[in-house]
Amino acid sequence: MYSEEDLNSAVDAGVIDESSATAFRNYVADQRVTPDVDEEHFRLISGFNDIFVVIAILLLLSSLMWIGHSQSLQVGITLQVIASWGLAEFFTRKRRMALPSIVLLLTFVGGVLGFGITALADSGMSTELNIGIPSGLTAFAAWLHWQRFRVPITIAAGTAAVVSGCMMALFALIPATRDWLAVMIFVAGLLVFAIAMRWDISDIVRQTRRSDVAFWLHLIAAPLLVHPVFSALKVFDGDVSILQASAVGLLYVAVAIISISIDRRAMMVSALVYVLYAFNALLEQYGVVSLGFALIAFSIGSGLLLLSAFWQTCRKALLPLYPVNITRLLPALR
Repeated sequence: MYSEEDLNSAVDAGVIDESSATAFRNYVADQRVTPDVDEEHFRLISGFNDIFVVIAILLLLSSLMWIGHSQSLQVGITLQVIASWGLAEFFTRKRRMALPSIVLLLTFVGGVLGFGITALADSGMSTELNIGIPSGLTAFAAWLHWQRFRVPITIAAGTAAVVSGCMMALFALIPATRDWLAVMIFVAGLLVFAIAMRWDISDIVRQTRRSDVAFWLHLIAAPLLVHPVFSALKVFDGDVSILQASAVGLLYVAVAIISISIDRRAMMVSALVYVLYAFNALLEQYGVVSLGFALIAFSIGSGLLLLSAFWQTCRKALLPLYPVNITRLLPALR
């Protein structure tokens, strides 16, 4: 099995030319019936060896953490961070293994964050600064990791750290901003979404690493955008009225339109739990208890499967409604 990254590497090395690579991509897309741009590829696993290596990595890092913790928690975390970087030199930089690279990135930045939080635990500073300062350190560590290894998820991890650090710093400097938490989360979601779209626009045919970076950024942006909006409807506060359920349904339709337009499904997945809960709670109020969730899950699941099957058909109907200066920034129809 050859990944998109392998194909790009072959072009860079002069093994094949760009026209041959493009012809190969088009051939594979035609064989799969659906366009390659519609598949929303991101490299996660290339074989069972990836899982085997991840299991071994987790065992090794856990043992190092345990051994180091016998001295102190910070020693254990330091060993984890150093080992994560060292293992990435082989499995990421040399072997280019996707899943181990993701795990090693997460253990590296997670270790940096954990080290910072434990180091400041007894500093006497506020909780916000105890989290905000390590978040800034984590963002810097993610930037260093990106410069060295270029793992697509790194940008999303660093962006999440920046968002967390900025919000915590703002809470510490201006305590009154805590009352605007939902608004701040939504604004952060808009900013991350804009960053994700910037990466997407740089590769609208989705053939390079930039598309993978955008995918992970969309996964970060989606809950930041969706949670404040649906929480404002007080879906989880108790009884759900018909009006609330209708609003949830309409919002999910809006989310679906955005997802279809940009050809990304992350927002729909993030909003799904709210829709399931709202309509299930509504049915329970009308006495449909035992089969309520099953009926809602069946209806929504069937709808999503139909949407998946006719995804490109929906895009063909939707994109012509936008101005040309908008459609040219979106993945092309085929």
